Order: sequence, then C-alpha cells, then structure tokens
Amino acid sequence: MKNTKTRKIIYTFIAILFLFFIQIFASKSGGFIADLFDYTSIDKDGTFMHITIHHIVQMLVALLVIFVIKKKKNLDFCLKPELNKTGVLYTTIFAVVILIYVLVSYSVGYKIGSIVPYEFQLNATNVLGTLGFQLLLSGTSEEILFRALPITFLISLNTAENKKNYLFEILIASLLFSVAHISWTIFPFTLSFSWFQLIYAFILGIAYGITYVKSKNVIYPMIMHGLSNFFMIGIGYIFMVTMK
Repeated sequence: MKNTKTRKIIYTFIAILFLFFIQIFASKSGGFIADLFDYTSIDKDGTFMHITIHHIVQMLVALLVIFVIKKKKNLDFCLKPELNKTGVLYTTIFAVVILIYVLVSYSVGYKIGSIVPYEFQLNATNVLGTLGFQLLLSGTSEEILFRALPITFLISLNTAENKKNYLFEILIASLLFSVAHISWTIFPFTLSFSWFQLIYAFILGIAYGITYVKSKNVIYPMIMHGLSNFFMIGIGYIFMVTMK
C-alpha cells in the first residue's frame, strides 16, 4: 500500500514536470516563430501582431500534445463547444464580478495615481487589434494549454479515487498558469515578476478551472478569460481617454 502511494506521488510529480515543460516549450515556440516576422506594415506600434502569432503557435503546440495524449489514453479534453447551463451560469457570474472589479480598480487607481497611460496611441488599429486579440485569442489559446491539457491529464492519473471536485488538479493547473507569468531568460539569467500578477493569475486560474470541471467544456473558461482581459484593456482605454 505504501509503495503504491509512493509510486503515485512520483508519477504525479513527473506528470506536473511534464506539463510544466510542455507549457514552456509551447510558449517559447510561439515566441520564436513570432520573432521571425516583421509586423510594422500592419502593427506599427507592436501592440498585437507579435502576441497574436505567439498565441496561435502556442495553441497549435498544445493541440498537438492533446492529440497525441488522446490517441494514447483516449481522454476527453472537452474541446467541443456545447451549450451548458452550468457553464453559462458560472460565466455570467464571473463576467459581472470581474467587470465590477475592473471598474473599481481603475477608479481607485486613477484617483491615487497608480495607473499610468499606455505607451502607444489609441488609434483604430491599436484599439481594434489589442481588443480583438484579448477577446478572441488570449483565452482560446491559454485555456487549452493551461486548463484543458493539465487538468484532464492529471485527472486521468487519479481516476481510481473517483473524485468529483478535482481540487488538486485545479490548484496545480492554476499554479502552472501563475508561474507562466514569470518572465525569465537563461543566458544571461534574469527573472522578473509581479507578486500581484502572480496571485491575480492564480485566483483567476482557480475560477477558470472550477468552471472547466463543472461544465465539462473548455469553451466557458475561454469566454471568461477573454472577457476578463477585454474588460481590463478596454476599460483602461476608456479611462485613458475620459480622464485626460
């Protein structure tokens, strides 16, 4: 019994490391491919095209890994969009809460002077490009890589326990999502992060993970993620224009 538990802990640890390196590889691959192109004719200020290509490549890598795992283990990663009352309810509640949070945080931030203006012009290209990316692609790419892939894969290792809430898997996926917000390089070695951003990403990751598990569909965390980023950027634009 003890040996079985020890093996299970080791397998789970190896699985988490595997997911961590897959996520790093997907992100770095996206950055490498995105760096190959010049976007100045489309995106003069560099606000959306590079990150768009990055997230498309990142998503394709995640989908490739999911395809391979699905063939080997016959897992359902819940990628097919389906109407689900639980998903709709959770998404609606989240949208209201995050909208209130963003409005309050921007209002307070501008009053105390902790929020600085964007460094680029708010022209049609920059506004539509950034908002389009945030609404349509940020959540789509990241929820496949940081929710559907890790939660489903980790659950598959613990099916014998017949769990229903999958709290461990949700927390691990949220931790990996939070760690992904750390910027680092090896040569030279650099490390930079914001504690607020890490905690914020972890909390949002839990909300996305719970919705994924409860709705059994990744489309709802995708929508939640996209709306969160859309509200954060879009309301920031509104404040930037109206508070001048």
